[in-house]
Amino acid sequence: MLVKKIGIDLGTTNTVVFVPGRGFIVNEPTIVALSLPDNSVMAVGGEAKDMIGRTPGDIAAYRPLKDGVIADYYITRAMLKYFINSAIGRWNILKPDVVISVPAGITPTERRAVVNAARESGAKNAYIVREPLLAALGAGIAINSSSGNMIVNIGGGTSEVAVISLGGIVCWSSLRVAGNKFDAAIINYVKKKYSVSIGEQTAEAIKIGAGSALPIKNKIEFQFRGRDLISGLPKDLIINSNEVAEALNPYLMEIANSISSVFNETPPELVADVMEKGVIISGGSAGLRNIDEFFKRLLGVEMYVAEEPILCVAKGTGVILEHLDIYKRTLLNKN
Repeated sequence: MLVKKIGIDLGTTNTVVFVPGRGFIVNEPTIVALSLPDNSVMAVGGEAKDMIGRTPGDIAAYRPLKDGVIADYYITRAMLKYFINSAIGRWNILKPDVVISVPAGITPTERRAVVNAARESGAKNAYIVREPLLAALGAGIAINSSSGNMIVNIGGGTSEVAVISLGGIVCWSSLRVAGNKFDAAIINYVKKKYSVSIGEQTAEAIKIGAGSALPIKNKIEFQFRGRDLISGLPKDLIINSNEVAEALNPYLMEIANSISSVFNETPPELVADVMEKGVIISGGSAGLRNIDEFFKRLLGVEMYVAEEPILCVAKGTGVILEHLDIYKRTLLNKN
């Protein structure tokens, strides 16, 4: 099967690749491992993630995106080439059209960098679309309707809040607080409370295994191992979901304040629409337990976690690819 179209959710933490008719081809970490002596790519995605914290001095694992935009052009291009080749296969002779997600607040310079990186990686045409629009499409929201809808997309690097109407973003906010900051908060909490050092992967495992946005009656416990900062020896510990909720609370409050600020800027008619329908939460960090209830208690608005929230943006690229003419207004570049 010749692949002519590819959708890429280019996230800070994870990259998801969608091909119409075949579904999700790639769902891997946005990480590249480089051999430092010759500056060559050794591994991409899951294989590179397994190297974090375990590499010798001549190998380095990089996250080429920071806060949803390209921080290292060379590594991002190599990663995109790997993902595009994974989608089209060895025998595909056609260069595909690619739709790529970008943060709502992307600058023209950052936009050009994404387009150029995609073209140099094997794309015929590269179309870029703001992430909240894609997330809304992937969550089943009719973005071309005149009725207002609010989407809160909490990814790895950024949390984006947007009110959407008539195929465009009316009001929005982009906050550099999301899954990566949650992991850092857990690392700092364990360090301060238990004098134990843990790495990114352990923090992420704790977040997934025992993470909660609210304290709960039946606590979930999670056993992990770290390095005792006093003795320097390995130490086994157990952390519970209420401790994780305490660690994450300041960052969740920041996201709640961001949602509130968007409400304050939104026209009253659209606010009424959102109050009637509720707010959709998408993105990988939407999987945090009780996150919908946390925001509902603070903001007084019904909140709903989208089905398969981590895949919403990639699903949205699929909708755009199938209906480029209908959604032409959503494209940041019309080439």
